[in-house]
Amino acid sequence: MPTEAHDLRHHGDAEVRDDGSALVDLAVNVRADTPPAWLRERVAGSLGSLAAYPDGRAARAAVAARHGLPTERVLLTAGAAEAFVLLARALKVRRPVVVHPQFTEPEAALRDAGHTVDRVLLRAEDGFRLDPAAVPEDADLVVIGNPTNPTSVLHPAATVAELARPGRTLVVDEAFMDAVPGEREALAGRRDVPGLVVLRSLTKTWGLAGLRIGYVLAAPETVADLERAQPLWPVSTPALAAAEACVSSRALAEAAHAAHRIAADRAHLVTGLAGFAPVGLRVVEPAEGPFVLVRLPGAAAVRRRLRDLGYAVRRGDTFPGLDEEWLRLAVRDRGTVSGFLRALERALTSTAR
Repeated sequence: MPTEAHDLRHHGDAEVRDDGSALVDLAVNVRADTPPAWLRERVAGSLGSLAAYPDGRAARAAVAARHGLPTERVLLTAGAAEAFVLLARALKVRRPVVVHPQFTEPEAALRDAGHTVDRVLLRAEDGFRLDPAAVPEDADLVVIGNPTNPTSVLHPAATVAELARPGRTLVVDEAFMDAVPGEREALAGRRDVPGLVVLRSLTKTWGLAGLRIGYVLAAPETVADLERAQPLWPVSTPALAAAEACVSSRALAEAAHAAHRIAADRAHLVTGLAGFAPVGLRVVEPAEGPFVLVRLPGAAAVRRRLRDLGYAVRRGDTFPGLDEEWLRLAVRDRGTVSGFLRALERALTSTAR
């Protein structure tokens, strides 16, 4: 196991807690204008049923229908993060491998479950693109994000599928896939990839991080193994109501519209950031998620100065494969982005003195 120099438990919300609560938030990659009123009403409408134990059958069937799968291929979870814990505890694996940089919770969960975790570090000079040949052939569990947090790289589905092997579990974290127009390169719903486990989150696009709802798509025997590792009634009644609502035709249409809006707002952000190239700022492109990763000399000092100016951004050095020169920026609306770019200019000017 590598010597750990990264805080795998650090997440973007740490930037906006306590003394950061009043900052403009570009640190947490959850949409800021959600949940919409109709979704809040659906969740609130479930509160009259709290005396009864949660019944997830309708929500599970709705998620299955959304992906064209039988219900036995779906498991509802308390956010995608719970799924990482279930996978780490329930699956009998000898050599788990995590492809980094990516969301650190999968590796943290595997370590907590007693596993020795190997890393495959994608390289900045390659644009953090996946090379399937870099993954050890004897790895029997491989975890990768798509699009990947924090790099915002969208790997081709065919390239990710090359990681599949008989006897190997391939876990693809698609928590941000619904922010990609057309969900191109998605593997959710595929049944022809051996050992495939796809994780989805409903907390990102719909602003439900406080409610905790996500799901697993996998072969029935894998779902059964994970379900046995869950506590009784793991998903609350309000979260089940949200799950059913978020896979409705209305919600899917709204999410598709939001994905195009995010793409336009991201283009505005990337264009603005390009103006700082003379001071060494570089954006990882093409960015396809609702966030961008940038490299900037003196990034740690710039981040602190941005806080003084009222803006929170995500430090990058807690991700394996990155260091203090990296920052992750959540995509926000054009007005917020324009204000941030002005603050960034001031931060760079003051730190250069």
